[in-house]
Amino acid sequence: MKRKMLLIILDGVPWRNFRRLFGNLEGWVQSGDAQMWKHRAVLPSISASCYASIHTGVSPQEHGCTGNGNVFRLKQDDVFSQVRKAGGKTGAVAHSFWSEFFNRSPFDFVRDVEYDEPDSATITHGRFHSMTGYGHDNQMTPSDVDLFASLTNLCQRFDLDYGMLHTCTLDSMGHRFFHESAEMDRACFIMDEMLAPFIPRWRSMGYEVIVTADHGQDERGHHGGRGPLQQETALYYFGDAQGPAAEDVIDQLQLAPTILDRLGAPIAPTMKALPFLR
Repeated sequence: MKRKMLLIILDGVPWRNFRRLFGNLEGWVQSGDAQMWKHRAVLPSISASCYASIHTGVSPQEHGCTGNGNVFRLKQDDVFSQVRKAGGKTGAVAHSFWSEFFNRSPFDFVRDVEYDEPDSATITHGRFHSMTGYGHDNQMTPSDVDLFASLTNLCQRFDLDYGMLHTCTLDSMGHRFFHESAEMDRACFIMDEMLAPFIPRWRSMGYEVIVTADHGQDERGHHGGRGPLQQETALYYFGDAQGPAAEDVIDQLQLAPTILDRLGAPIAPTMKALPFLR
């Protein structure tokens, strides 16, 4: 493969909270070590639909996942499968929906919580959590530093060509406290602080890194619709490529072909959007 890439998805962070509360990420933009753009989610701007679109490069109207209650093994080619076709190794540390979309469905709590399958056509090394029991008073999300460490462990042990990490912490906190609250200010600060030491470590291991969210959240902690707070988030890129003008908006369907283009893996014919990094 030409390069190595990690995609870090912090679930449910609106544009304005990335820009005002993530001091480490913004500091790297200010110093010139990262580039940043606005990133607009597909519709519906609901988690599972966005997960599916980020990796297939097609809209929910095409892949068919209309929300969190409609999760199944997707039929379209995706980033994991295209990297595997190019001979690369893939890994994911994420919510169980990702395993169901890109490996096998339904999710088996014992079989699929952790697997290393070198012959898999999609995800070769998976570490998944289900958040079973999640609700307003019971967040059920792993510590994010543990998730970042798990991805780093997979990179060190298996020399991943493409790795993806997804955490629901801020989405869960946003649904509980809404994004304009002292609790969310603190949660975003902690996430930024936990993530920060890993980015230079991943870069030193030879990875380009993208940090973004699947969607935002509005004043009532809602997402799924068209409102800017629900659809718009930020995207930070650490690497040597040049992106578009700072005022341009990245369409979510551009993520899959961009990642594959940077890795040197074939872009699936179904991925019609243009890469945004050159």
